[in-house]
Amino acid sequence: MGKTVVAVAIVAALRARGVAVRALKPVLTGLDEPADPVWPRDHELLAQASGAEPDQVAMVRYGPAVSPHLAGELAGEPIDRDRIRRAIAARLPGEGPVIVEGVGGLLVPLADGYDVRALAADVGLPLVIAARPGLGTINHTLLTLEAARAAGLSVAGVVLTPWPELPERIELSNRETIARLGQVDVSELTAIARPEPELLAEAGQQLPLEAWLGRGTVSPCDSDA
Repeated sequence: MGKTVVAVAIVAALRARGVAVRALKPVLTGLDEPADPVWPRDHELLAQASGAEPDQVAMVRYGPAVSPHLAGELAGEPIDRDRIRRAIAARLPGEGPVIVEGVGGLLVPLADGYDVRALAADVGLPLVIAARPGLGTINHTLLTLEAARAAGLSVAGVVLTPWPELPERIELSNRETIARLGQVDVSELTAIARPEPELLAEAGQQLPLEAWLGRGTVSPCDSDA
């Protein structure tokens, strides 16, 4: 449960409302890893939820399950900022909102002098930060908020996931502390058993979609990847 599930839940909930939503995953790694028996790969899941083809969702794809900058080195095909910027710009225009999923946390390097934070700036969409609800999340999430705001990025909100059905004092305290110290709206997304459209849409309805879309489309990223 991370940014992919948050992104897919947003897409599924909007599609269930009849909204023509699109999904993008600019950079993807780990295609060499064995596929999960239940959950499709990130770009496949986003494609299913948005009614698109996987090739329409993912732009740059690598096999090794490593940081994108290393994956590019191993493949002999490093990420080119201008190329990916043009590819994103070509796909953003159109009807309805666009959900763009990041890759790892904001400071994950994509290539020399180019990281996920710079990619987010190129995309120009408000961020939705996916964070764990348990121990360690306060530091990770506040650091991500600080890194985003230092670069002038707009943060639409934080989603704690997977949120337990019966949260204990630590989860409740973490949610309140992040909201107070980070001066940010914090939502929760419960665990989703299977990648079925109805379950994903039901989970996505827990999120403040109207508030987020009022600020523009959104770009989910991890707080601690």
